[in-house]
This record gives sequence, structure tokens and C-alpha cells, in this order.
Amino acid sequence: MLDNLKILFHQGKQYIPDVTTAAVPGIFRGRPVISAETVSETDWTELCPTGALSASPACIDLGKCTFCGECARVFPGKIQFTTDYKMAVNERNALIIREGDDRVMQVNPGQIRKEISAFFSGSLKLRQVSAGGDNSCEMELNACGNVNFDMGRFGIEFVASPRHADGIVITGPITENMAEPLQICYDAIPEPKIIILAGTDAISGGIFASGPALNRGFLNRYTVDLYVPGNPIHPLSFINGVLDLIRKRS
Repeated sequence: MLDNLKILFHQGKQYIPDVTTAAVPGIFRGRPVISAETVSETDWTELCPTGALSASPACIDLGKCTFCGECARVFPGKIQFTTDYKMAVNERNALIIREGDDRVMQVNPGQIRKEISAFFSGSLKLRQVSAGGDNSCEMELNACGNVNFDMGRFGIEFVASPRHADGIVITGPITENMAEPLQICYDAIPEPKIIILAGTDAISGGIFASGPALNRGFLNRYTVDLYVPGNPIHPLSFINGVLDLIRKRS
């Protein structure tokens, strides 16, 4: 008993009762906010190696952003990263944050396929595929099921076989060597099935986007149901995004 109290004193309360309102440390970079401050458009757009920054008006594409924070360091009055982890959306263009845009990021109910809430609102089994990932997003997805976040309480779990899955979670930029295994895994999942892209690399290719070793043709053949930005993603971003996607709507 004393040992348990000692652990609680040193580590704090690990379990997060409500993942929809939990706070994250100040070092976390979440949804950015761009002000109307005037900066050099050339300096702004050329700063980001992944091309996440664009001008007229100033924008940042969270699907390309590595969340390195360099833009906030160089232009502290122009852009700041908040600790808002609710960044998952189901439309690619919704990942683009524009100057003066302080909206709440969430899925668009009008773009959700009807069978998603009909079949998966109470239980969702997912097969994760690391398509050339660096193991960062993979580790965060693994953390979704630990005692802190306990994603399983919502009926959302990762499974070992695609034949037991309702959908696929892709991490990594999709390399040439993983293109066929990814397709085989997807084909093995019974209909209806969903596709979730987790992390910058999966969404846009990230820093590898122009590399010759990628084969992202898979994404041209199917509709993506959820985009979860981050490099790596945060477990709270993933869990809240999936819950928003599959919840019952009247």
C-alpha cells in the first residue's frame, strides 16, 4: 500500500478520466493560430522545408507541417502553436489554417459515410500499417491503449489481423516496398471499411514527399475517412478524431 502511494506521489494520477477535456503540457504544439501581422512573404514561404507555409493570405498546411516550431520562433508575432490537440478532420483542405482562422477543427458530418456511424459507433477494430514510418507515430498509437488514455473503453482497439478489422490506420509516407503489402492488408479487411491517415508522413509524405522511394498511388484509389495531423500525432488527437468520426448523429 505504501509503495503504491509513493508511486502516486511521484508520478501523479496516470488515468485520464475524460480524454475530451484533458490538458497537455505547454511544450506540446497543437493547432496553430496565424495573426494579421505583416511579414515578408518570401521569408515566410521559404522558411519551411516541406512547403507547409504559403502566402496571400498566410497559411499553414497541417498535412505538411512537421510541427518543428521554427516558424513560430522566426515569426513569433505571426504564428503561435496552441495546445489544442483536436485537429483531426475528414477533409484534406480543412487541414489548412489561414490567417485569422481560429475555428474549431472537427470532422464535417456531411462528408461522413452513413455506414460509419451505422456500423462502428459502438465498436471499432483497426489494423495499423507502418508504411515506411519512423516508429514515432506508431509509438503514439500504441500509447492510445495504455492506462493513461485507455482507448479500449470506447470500444476502439487495434487488432493483429486485417480480417478482424473494420478499418486501416496508415503511418509513414508509403514507400515503394510497402505499397503492395498495404494494398494486400486493405483488401483483406471486410466491407465496409475506413481509412485513417495518422501523421504528417502519411498525409503528405512529409520531408520525404519528393523522394523517389515513395509510391503513394494507394491514396489516389480510395477515399480517406480521417486525417490526424502531427509529427508524431498525439494520442488525444487520434482518440478524439476517431470518436468524432464514428459517434452517432441524429
